[in-house]
Amino acid sequence: MSRVTSFPPVAADDAQILILGAMPGVKSLEAGEYYAHPRNAFWPVMAVLFGVQGFDNYQEKTALLRENRIALWDVLQHCTRPGSLDSAIKNDSIVTNDFDVFLRRHQQIHHIFFNGGKAETEFLKRVQPDLPQEIQARLSLTRLPSTSPAMASLNVVQKTAAWCCVKKALL
Repeated sequence: MSRVTSFPPVAADDAQILILGAMPGVKSLEAGEYYAHPRNAFWPVMAVLFGVQGFDNYQEKTALLRENRIALWDVLQHCTRPGSLDSAIKNDSIVTNDFDVFLRRHQQIHHIFFNGGKAETEFLKRVQPDLPQEIQARLSLTRLPSTSPAMASLNVVQKTAAWCCVKKALL
């Protein structure tokens, strides 16, 4: 069982939306990139939402998010987890990222979308109660189906349809 650490956020100063996962999977950690597993639907979904034919590299992927005022991060900063499944995270090992500082620095963020249930559950349990009321008051929170290949009950087309609300939330 290994202790894993998330990545820094991908965020432009003018970000309006924050997409949160729980913790990057093994393939992502090995690559040093968010959503690096070849069967994860996150980047294909973003490509469809923003009319991009595909990506040549990770820098193009993160540039698309920044250009569209979308920030990307994880709820957890550290945890112990064998493998990649969120369900395998050891609850007593969880340390969350510092959302108070991040959301004060990114005052225009008004909507948080959770990439799956674990991200939402941990945010509501471990982060939201400690956020100042003025930050909580400006945020809408929406759980979306996970783009993970482990969420096999939905195909990429169905996941894309569910994720259309991300683009609609941009002001």
